[in-house]
Amino acid sequence: MTEPLLKVEGLKKYFPVTGGMFGRVKGQVKAVDDISFYVNEGETLGIVGESGCGKSTTGRMLMRLLDPTEGKVTFDGQELTSLSASEMRKARRDIQMVFQDPYASLNPRHSIEKILMEPLNVHNIGDPKERKRKVYEFLEIVGLSSYHAKRYPHQFSGGQRQRIGIARALMTNPKLIIADEPVSALDVSIQAQVLNLMQDLQRDLKLTYIFIAHDLGVVRHISDRVGVMYLGNMAELADTESLYEKPLHPYTQALLSAVPVPDPDFVREEVVIKGDVPSPANPPSGCRFHTRCPFKMDICSQEIPRFAEVEPGHSVACHLYEECRPQ
Repeated sequence: MTEPLLKVEGLKKYFPVTGGMFGRVKGQVKAVDDISFYVNEGETLGIVGESGCGKSTTGRMLMRLLDPTEGKVTFDGQELTSLSASEMRKARRDIQMVFQDPYASLNPRHSIEKILMEPLNVHNIGDPKERKRKVYEFLEIVGLSSYHAKRYPHQFSGGQRQRIGIARALMTNPKLIIADEPVSALDVSIQAQVLNLMQDLQRDLKLTYIFIAHDLGVVRHISDRVGVMYLGNMAELADTESLYEKPLHPYTQALLSAVPVPDPDFVREEVVIKGDVPSPANPPSGCRFHTRCPFKMDICSQEIPRFAEVEPGHSVACHLYEECRPQ
C-alpha cells in the first residue's frame, strides 16, 4: 500500500485566554484537540461540522498559517511541523489554499495580473514573459478570459472572484489544495459552477483536495471520504457512501436527519439533539458530545472514547461501539 500524501497525527491547537491587569493566562480554548487522519493522492477529503468545531483552524495548521500546539503533519514524506519559516515557505509551493471569502482574500489595490503573478514571484518560477503567459493560461482554465488580467477585484462578481482565488492557488502547480468553505459565500447557482470547475481541475491536473464546509449536500457531491468534527474532535470518518447511508455517530445521524430531502413521501427517523454547543474553553469531561446526546450512558461523561475503526474504512469515536471503549 502506498503512503498517503498527507498524514496528520494527534494534532492540537490551544489558544490562551488572558485576563486581568497583567494579561495573565486564565485558561485555554481547545479549538482542535487531538485529531488524526490521512489523505491519499488524488482523492478529496471533506471535513464538516457546525461553526466553531475547529475545521478552519485545522486547515490553517496544515498550511502552518497557525502553528500547532502539539501533533505531527507529514506531507509527501516531509514533516511540516519541524520546518523553519523559510523552509515552510518553499513547501507551500506544493500546498495551496482557497479561502472562504472571495471579497477579502484578494488585494483590492492590485490588478488580477499582479495577484496571480505573486506566487510565481515568491517561488521564483519562470521569467517575466513565462509568468505573464501562465497568468493568461490559468485565467482561461478557470473560465475567465485573458483580458480580465488588467482589471481589479471590485470589477468582478463573487463567483468570478472565487475563480480568481482558485487560479491563484493553481499557479504553482500544487499537489494539495485546502479549500476552506470555498462556496459558502456564493449563490446556489454559482456554487454548482465552482464545484464542477474544481472537479474538472482535479481530474485534469491530478489534484488532491481537503474540502472544508458546513453544507452536507455540497460535501457529498465532491468528496471521496468525509470526516465529521465536533468541538475540536473528529467524531466520525468514512467514505462518502458509507457515511451518508449508514452514519454511526449520534451527532452525524442528527446532522443528516436535518438535511431536507426533495421527496414528500420520504420518511426518515429524526435524531434530535437539544441544547447548545459547549464552550471550547470549558469542554465537557469524557465524550464531548455527551451533554447533547440522546443515547448517553454513564461511561460517556467519564471516559473519552477512542477514535477507532468499527467497520472496514469507517472510524468513529463513540462508546456505543465496543472498539471505541478505552482498553
